Amino acid sequence: MGEFMTETQQRPAGRRRPAALPREGPRAARTGAETGPGPLDGHEATAILERSRAAVDPELRAALDSLPGSMRRVSLYHFGWEHADGTPAAGNAGKAIRPALVLAAAEALGGRPARAAAVRAAAAVELVHNFTLLHDDVMDRDSTRRHRPTAWTVFGDADAILAGDALQALALRLLAEDPHPASAAAAARLAACVVELCEGQHADTAMESCRPAEISLAEVLAMAEAKTGALLGCACALGALYAGAAEEGVAAMDAFGREAGLAFQLIDDVIGIWGDPRHTGKPAGADLAARKKSLPVVAALASGTPAAAELAELYEVPYGEGGLTPEEETARTALAVERAGGRDWAQAQAADRMARAMQELARAVPDPEEAGGLLALAEFVTRRST
Repeated sequence: MGEFMTETQQRPAGRRRPAALPREGPRAARTGAETGPGPLDGHEATAILERSRAAVDPELRAALDSLPGSMRRVSLYHFGWEHADGTPAAGNAGKAIRPALVLAAAEALGGRPARAAAVRAAAAVELVHNFTLLHDDVMDRDSTRRHRPTAWTVFGDADAILAGDALQALALRLLAEDPHPASAAAAARLAACVVELCEGQHADTAMESCRPAEISLAEVLAMAEAKTGALLGCACALGALYAGAAEEGVAAMDAFGREAGLAFQLIDDVIGIWGDPRHTGKPAGADLAARKKSLPVVAALASGTPAAAELAELYEVPYGEGGLTPEEETARTALAVERAGGRDWAQAQAADRMARAMQELARAVPDPEEAGGLLALAEFVTRRST
């Protein structure tokens, strides 16, 4: 799902649009995290995510338990806490990156008391994220998520959509019932973010019916900021609100999350083409098979290279109708994207976006020691390779 800019979520003045793709894709040997103050221990991010999951899960489970039976069953299955038949499961509820950002931002700006106070807000952000996943899976007809069948394939479209609607309502109820003085501003910001998410998803869906030549790289980047950057930015902003930060600090945290979110999406799009299904939980080249206009693909198409022309021809033909086996077609399409510079461009852009994110973080949290948790999470989302 996606997000459009609102009055409370304006881009900071002077933010640059990315440069156009050169005719030959740049070689990118670094990820965004490497543009920061130095490498961090990946175990630190894992520990932060585990602590966040431990803090937020009780709020999430209590919220889901308040749902009517049918929607509770779908939601608990989606989170991996129940099997389809309703029996308990010790499944995978996701990495909890967004609630971890809420808590890390609150702690960076207000210490441990602010972190503890922001748990309900962190749960609200995770509920909104999962609302988008339930709806996205229906719209994209994705059959697998987190290494198990998606909710709509098990319970049907209607039940999955209604469960997603309920999760969004639960998120806003959590904030409405929170006595914290920042809860009203947080609820307004999260609601505005949901509208932006929907706008981004609408743009993404509309692009599916467009021919490759009809979509510009700037349009896809704007869509990606709405679909992914906005919710990460909102998560960081909510943490800042719960820490009592001034508007300038809240805006800088939002900008940090947005830039990190774009880096995240760029890497995610690379994984969507070249990722290992054993780790991604999705078939190899699933985005190519669906003819998605992902960032590496659109960048490759815009390169003006012979490989770009080949890629455009491949994308004009529905998957499976080109006379090749699925494995051959996926491999040929992925190679065309790579030869046209799409993979290198996406990796270089991820590095550039993370450099911008670090600038915004330094504006909000000048002390690197206090920003350590956010730095670790930022590195985590851009160092994924499978």
